[in-house]
Amino acid sequence: MNSHFELNEVTKKLPKHLHKYVVKQPYDDYTAQNQAVWRYVMRINVDYLSKVAHSSYLQGLGKAGISINSIPRMEGMNRILKDIGWAAVSVDGFIPPNAFMEFQAYNVLVIASDIRTIDHITYTPAPDIIHEAAGHAPIIANPEYAEYLRRFGEIGSKAISSSKDTEMYEAIRLLSILKEDPNSTQKDINEAQNKVEFLQQNIGELSEMAQIRNLHWWTVEYGLIGDLKTPKIYGAGLLSSIGESKSCLQSEVKKVSYTIEAAKQNFDITKPQPQLFVTPDFAHLSMVLEQFSNTMGLRKGGLQGIYKLIDSKNLGTLELSTGLQVSGVFENVISHEGQPIYFQTIGPTSLATRDRELIGHGTHYHASGFGSPVGKLKGINIPIENMSPRDLEAYQIYEGKQTTLEFEGGVLVQGEVITGTRDLKGRIVVVSFKNCTVTFENQVLFKPEWGIYDMAVGKEVISTYAGPADINSFEDLGKVSETKTHKIVYSEAEKHLYKLYEKVRGFREDNTIIENQLLEVFLMLKDTYKNDWLLTLELYELAFQKDFSVQKVFLTRLEKLQENTKFTKLIAKGLELIHRKKIQKS
Repeated sequence: MNSHFELNEVTKKLPKHLHKYVVKQPYDDYTAQNQAVWRYVMRINVDYLSKVAHSSYLQGLGKAGISINSIPRMEGMNRILKDIGWAAVSVDGFIPPNAFMEFQAYNVLVIASDIRTIDHITYTPAPDIIHEAAGHAPIIANPEYAEYLRRFGEIGSKAISSSKDTEMYEAIRLLSILKEDPNSTQKDINEAQNKVEFLQQNIGELSEMAQIRNLHWWTVEYGLIGDLKTPKIYGAGLLSSIGESKSCLQSEVKKVSYTIEAAKQNFDITKPQPQLFVTPDFAHLSMVLEQFSNTMGLRKGGLQGIYKLIDSKNLGTLELSTGLQVSGVFENVISHEGQPIYFQTIGPTSLATRDRELIGHGTHYHASGFGSPVGKLKGINIPIENMSPRDLEAYQIYEGKQTTLEFEGGVLVQGEVITGTRDLKGRIVVVSFKNCTVTFENQVLFKPEWGIYDMAVGKEVISTYAGPADINSFEDLGKVSETKTHKIVYSEAEKHLYKLYEKVRGFREDNTIIENQLLEVFLMLKDTYKNDWLLTLELYELAFQKDFSVQKVFLTRLEKLQENTKFTKLIAKGLELIHRKKIQKS
């Protein structure tokens, strides 16, 4: 199979419809300043997190192929990740939640290809490679957590969204893109921010996907582990944020024991979190996930499950007690005494058993939708699905018989039986009729002139979930957002600055550090780029290591830059680390 990204033992198992979300990592587009931002964040974080993160974090950095000094390449990460049964792919920013979860279910981490700009070095609302690679990847080296992540993806990908969730996803995606692009106008950012806030305030009842997304946020992204008073960090959002990795442990941030109630707690991606949830261990995460799964249509089915499918306005699946799975966009349901007695899809629909499409019952055959009664026949104790061939003949459900089937809820099916379709175990799952009329009270649900009527067999709806039963049934499964991450346009001055960064990076990597060359770069920097603190810090680091006299000039410049409150803490952290590292070496 040809693919636009590297396939290995893990990624080759990805279903084809997920391939559309994968992009080629734009490694050559990363500037030398981007590399410096990665190195700064990683050095600061690893130094600090060695004291406050879960022990799996530091152990996992090497196992995940994460370098402190360079932005990782997907190919390199994958060669190492495969040893723990995982892989990584590059994507363009936020992807739809169901797709994100489905990747996870296949042991694949999705890693946003962009990296935060220097202006958002402490935190970015947009997913970036620091957050994804340095935050998510290391912890999966812990087997218990890795299984939680996989299982979460497996269940989360089946969570039913509401139509508002799709609107919210697009709004958050746009806001994150605008906030990370230095060329965005404040007007555009404000409009996007206002839309997100409006949707958050008017989201209504939380869908399954909204709730499971909350659980994901409070664990995988912003989770703490251990004791409530002295927890450790394991959430990727905290592990990748210079600011919040420290502030989250302060007493000002409320710590709450992690329970299923976290599913109801919404979050704001644009602000630090006022409270965090603490799990005693990774096994507890899986226990809460199972508790939540028991509330989902996936396991409960029924009338409420169908209502969720209808509200989603998206492709979903209903499974009957016979194991027959109906996949499509659900439009209507008729109920009686709290139970569904008839359901209807609109547009292409497929029928399947055990996640495999029934031959002859694909979307081309059921191109205009599918409807069927649910339940037992009136006055007959034995459900159709449990009838023997002799029973079927006795009740006129037999080839060539003209029959009238009246269901307990009042749905009436009248027509000539053509044939029945059975599953591998011999249980009848579909009965097909010709010259058929289906009615409920005064409502006609199917007319003879519409062709063959295929009636699903099942006394109850046992499961409802997002997506199709057979992923091969629908050709264009999932949609890639039309809002693309902005490719930043750099000015000539910025391009020149990045060449200076590249030169200094070369000095360090080649270990060709000459005092006059450092001073030469500094003078160009000082005269032209008065607010660039990071490259000045890198120059000082090299001069300090070599004990060059010019280090005093660089330090004076950094102290001057610290007067700008935006840089005060950033420079202080960098200097403290440089000085301490040299003491440790000596």
